[in-house]
Amino acid sequence: MQEGKHRILMLLQTAWVLLVVFVLKGCAQNLPPAKYDGFVYDHHLVDSDSILIEAFFDPVCPDSRDAWPPLKKALQHYSPRVSVVVHLLPLPYHDNAFVSSRVLHIVNQLNTSATFPLLEWFFKNQEKYYNVQTRNLSRVAVANDIVNSVTEVVGNSYHSDLESGLNDRKTDLKTRVSFKRFKRGVCNAYFLS
Repeated sequence: MQEGKHRILMLLQTAWVLLVVFVLKGCAQNLPPAKYDGFVYDHHLVDSDSILIEAFFDPVCPDSRDAWPPLKKALQHYSPRVSVVVHLLPLPYHDNAFVSSRVLHIVNQLNTSATFPLLEWFFKNQEKYYNVQTRNLSRVAVANDIVNSVTEVVGNSYHSDLESGLNDRKTDLKTRVSFKRFKRGVCNAYFLS
């Protein structure tokens, strides 16, 4: 009987150690990425002589939409001493945030000067992609609508690139990695505080 309790205790201790190692490994700080993640607004240089503001936006979030105009105004007022980098943070409770973020990554890869006009377009038209408005549509239907609408904003020549980009695993991974970098930073900040 004692031997059985001892084995159970040993198993529980081993499981606890493995859990702690898993959590610490999952939140361990990786080396900085080779390329800065995020979109630099207005191509302002991000250097040690300027103040860097990092904004975490969801393209279909009303709070992000409302935060953008005053942030842009502050940047214009304090430029060139202030730079803004926008990171996309598609919130899980906004059903169409991830596909919107993917499209922004695709457009940024094709034409960096179209990224912020497209982000502003999403802010202006985001109600079209709210959960209630799209609840009876398939994910494919919403993605197709986004591609068709975005094509009108960035130009017809991008239509096939947008379609193929949404079918490309690389753009999916790029959007996920961008989100995970933020999540990892929060995890590290939590353990450091």
